[in-house]
Amino acid sequence: MDLRFGDSKPTDEERAAVDALLGPPESSWEGADRSDADLRWARGGRAARDRRDLLLPGLHALNDRVGWISEGGLDYLCRRLTVPPSEAYGVATFYSMFSVRPRPATVLHVCTDLACAAAGAPRLCEAAEARLGPESGVTVERSPCLGLCERAPAALVVRAGEDAAGATAGGGVTRAAAVSAPAAPDAVVRAALAPENAPEEPPAALAVPQAPDPGLLLLGRVGTVDPADLDDYRAHGGYTALRRAFALGPAGVIREVTDSGLLGRGGAAFPTGRKWQATASQPDHPHYLVCNADESEPGTFKDRVLMEGDPYALVEAMTIAAYATGARHGYLYLRGEYPRALVRMEHAIAQARARGLLGDDVLGQGFSFDIEIRRGAGAYICGEETALFNSIEGFRGEPRSKPPFPVEKGLFGKPTVANNVETLVNVLPVLTLGAQAYAAIGTGASTGPKLFCVSGSVDRPGIYELPFGATLGELLTLAGVRDGLRAVLLGGAAGGFVRPDELDIPLTLEGTREAGTTLGSGVVMAFDDTVPLPRLLLRIAEFFRDESCGQCVPCRVGTVRQEEALHRIAERTGADAAADITLLREVGRAMRDASICGLGQTAWNAVESAIDRLGAYE
Repeated sequence: MDLRFGDSKPTDEERAAVDALLGPPESSWEGADRSDADLRWARGGRAARDRRDLLLPGLHALNDRVGWISEGGLDYLCRRLTVPPSEAYGVATFYSMFSVRPRPATVLHVCTDLACAAAGAPRLCEAAEARLGPESGVTVERSPCLGLCERAPAALVVRAGEDAAGATAGGGVTRAAAVSAPAAPDAVVRAALAPENAPEEPPAALAVPQAPDPGLLLLGRVGTVDPADLDDYRAHGGYTALRRAFALGPAGVIREVTDSGLLGRGGAAFPTGRKWQATASQPDHPHYLVCNADESEPGTFKDRVLMEGDPYALVEAMTIAAYATGARHGYLYLRGEYPRALVRMEHAIAQARARGLLGDDVLGQGFSFDIEIRRGAGAYICGEETALFNSIEGFRGEPRSKPPFPVEKGLFGKPTVANNVETLVNVLPVLTLGAQAYAAIGTGASTGPKLFCVSGSVDRPGIYELPFGATLGELLTLAGVRDGLRAVLLGGAAGGFVRPDELDIPLTLEGTREAGTTLGSGVVMAFDDTVPLPRLLLRIAEFFRDESCGQCVPCRVGTVRQEEALHRIAERTGADAAADITLLREVGRAMRDASICGLGQTAWNAVESAIDRLGAYE
């Protein structure tokens, strides 16, 4: 380990932000006032390695307090954690929400991704940039998907500083507010100039057009139960599933989940019961549970709505998963662009802990489990589970090679079960209804209810809960699809397009596979004939180029070549579009066959489907 610290000094604010997270420094090696006695020893070895996972929270603390991460602040954090500054710099520059260059304390993030681009985000950006010049104290950043697709075009205001409202982990304080949408330039500018006066966000129930409907298994409490009230949650069936889990025992819970046929809802569709059993059977300890709440796929916002509208359900579901797999500590990796979900989950975890539903003796059953929230900072690749593990551990969020698989060596090299929010919340009806009743919902191969994120050219965008097997046309009818439908994108940027005459596709894993497309995590984006398809495809290519971690050559180079070819076609600068399409196919095959993770393997999917199914460039 090469510790080469610079001469830059932290400001008082930066020192206070780091110390609020780590406590006061113990010696001059960590930045305390120098004394002769403590020059004879330094914290190192295992003690230093055990603190490496606090690097990401420390970067958040600096960024939240000051608005950016200076050399002096980074150097002080590295001294406290005994982390080489070069490595910490590599981590800080990996995430889009951090800045290592001076910038104003207030940042306005305007989404320019698919749903927002189709709804006029470029015009909103231009208007905001024109009215918020350097003298305004606000910087405008064009952002990838903010997870607010039902409010397109969407914007998020983040202000750093000790006097702002809304505490965050690590002692930094920030104010973050999603501007009520569809965002208009006047509202965006007012919120950017005075975030403390920004209007309250609409309730989570407005993102659920079916609410209030107690018949919904996953969304039934959204809009009905006060998300801040634990007693209200319990009055509406909360913690019934956990009590049944304790009655069944860990093996019984895994058997119920296996018999229910529950598949992962994050896109890979791996059987949940098999994953839990594989983790529980590992002799190496401790075991860890990780909830992946870093949904960054353009068009995806279901996990946000669940956490904002029914946070205790996730706490209960994580507790059940930990009990079944033998985990005593769980991490909720929460997307950095979700400030309200962060507040709701922090409150829910604190209340559950205070009432004996988390901690050393959950419900008096002798079971110990607690949850720690870790905030992401704007990196799509961290949705890949091994990249997420690296992020929590304090390294760049780059995927790991498999095997070994996470159930054997995952977080901190220990057996780990990782599920996303929707998968975990599905465990509650599995236990309350029973495996057979749950499996009777949907189809034989795709059981249970599924959440679909519908956005784009529809009258009622939002989250819809339907049993597996409903058709794409039925879903779009519920959402109020508009006239002139040109294409539907299933699965988000990593998914594929289908034509308007293919709306009878059953929304199941096997049905979409037979139709030559993918269900993914449940994204359904409709585009009418006013949306320029070539520009849409170029935005997808730009997204993958920006989000590639750069670790492997096929993805690092391929995403750039894909964007370049689409630029030539869109701008008609290429002499021969057919030659560029041939190049796209070659690059796409190389990325699919040789990339280390799903990002590179799927970066060509949407473009390929647009060319082959929609005739995008004919």
